Amino acid sequence: MASRTNKKYKWALDFSTRRSSQDIASPPGFNPAVGQAHTEASKENDPSHLIIKKSWELALAPLKQVPMNLFIMYMAGNSISPFPIMMVGMLLIRPFKALFTLQSTFKMIEGNHAIMQKLVYFLGNIVGMLLALYKCQSMGLLPSHSSDWLAFIDPPVRLEYSGGGISLA
Repeated sequence: MASRTNKKYKWALDFSTRRSSQDIASPPGFNPAVGQAHTEASKENDPSHLIIKKSWELALAPLKQVPMNLFIMYMAGNSISPFPIMMVGMLLIRPFKALFTLQSTFKMIEGNHAIMQKLVYFLGNIVGMLLALYKCQSMGLLPSHSSDWLAFIDPPVRLEYSGGGISLA
């Protein structure tokens, strides 16, 4: 037993004597001045941090829907039939409704930090509406040609009348 306490190996530790924590050297790479793990955990549990995190999740939700909306637009095709028109209509109505409920969406999150999140939420819904309008235009549902407005144009006024004669043969 005595041979083991003589530190036969350089990695062996002697537990027979008590040492203070100041006598033991810190492991390589350890810096006691750097923040502790519990401060980061308490930072995540801070209510203001959680509110800001939740507000950014709300703000980025419309932008996270853009890839799915692009896929829906692709799957709808360019044909004019009830199902693709309903899909494109929903792509247009959802962001429109979300813009009208912007204040109630961010009702629980008030403060100076909510302004930027509201702006991002607003822009994300505008992007969704623009995608739906582009799809409507590519399907031919938007009146973008002059021939689409012929019902509102007055017929031309005749400046001259001509008539044919009767031929006697």
